[in-house]
Amino acid sequence: MPQVETLKGPVDTAELGFTLMHEHVFVHSEGVAQNFPSVWDEPAEVAAARQKLRDMADAGVRTIVDLTVLGLERNIPRLRDLAGDLPLTIIVATGLYTYNEVPNYFNYRDEDAMANLFVSDITEGIQGTDIKAAILKCATDEPGVTPGVEKVLRAVARAHRRTGVPISTHTHVGTKRGLDQQRIFQDEGVDLGRVVIGHSGDSEDIGYLTSLIDAGSYIGMDRFGVDVYLTTEKRVATIAKLCELGHADRMVLSHDASCHIDWFPADVLKASVPNWHFRHISDDILPALSEAGVSDEQITRMTVGNPRRIFEQSGSY
Repeated sequence: MPQVETLKGPVDTAELGFTLMHEHVFVHSEGVAQNFPSVWDEPAEVAAARQKLRDMADAGVRTIVDLTVLGLERNIPRLRDLAGDLPLTIIVATGLYTYNEVPNYFNYRDEDAMANLFVSDITEGIQGTDIKAAILKCATDEPGVTPGVEKVLRAVARAHRRTGVPISTHTHVGTKRGLDQQRIFQDEGVDLGRVVIGHSGDSEDIGYLTSLIDAGSYIGMDRFGVDVYLTTEKRVATIAKLCELGHADRMVLSHDASCHIDWFPADVLKASVPNWHFRHISDDILPALSEAGVSDEQITRMTVGNPRRIFEQSGSY
């Protein structure tokens, strides 16, 4: 039986169940809380996070993919201690999150030096633990393929080819950055069928979305609740249209939410995106998809079958 590495060790992919493919537990501005402890009440936030994750599990979610990597202040020991006995499988990632420059450490080292660190996270363990990453993360936003971003994309591609773990990305749909990512991945010899082009659900451009699918990739319809980018109604209608076109087997669902994110004041976040939370898909989106004509089989494909298949495709080249 194929297995995938998780926070609690390897599990059979058949046990993943209902999976949200692009989430976070904690998102921090790298180094801020370490240097200014007054901005972060760790005991309170850890307790709140445990309850939010338990509520998610109570809503039927069995697995989340936490795509928190360097640039978002990944902390695997904290996550391991927090998860404890929660009835939730958490798959963790390696990679680097930047829209432009890379940390100075990487400026005078090449892509292979970066890839070596990613491979170590996958094959040996993260941050001194035996917890292994099972997915690679990178980002391309409005600034485009800057020299720093290109270095990360190529390093991720090379780490992927050496380990076979899938790639999941952050993109900016207004500038169709998913196409840039696919071009570079192909140049590095990546099978695009092992790539999830993230935040595709911010777009209702069927032509753009089908072009990503036709090239072989999965697309992440993974920002439910972020209505400031695209309304829930339009997100649902776009998925329904793509299902009608026969593409349910190339979509995965998620929120890109977190238990705590320090990028915005909490009151501003709650007022601007009140539905950006881990239960939104279970409570609101699945019924809306059914009402829009998406079949139960298609919903199961997007939430159970496709995630399982993505992790079962792992294997070095």
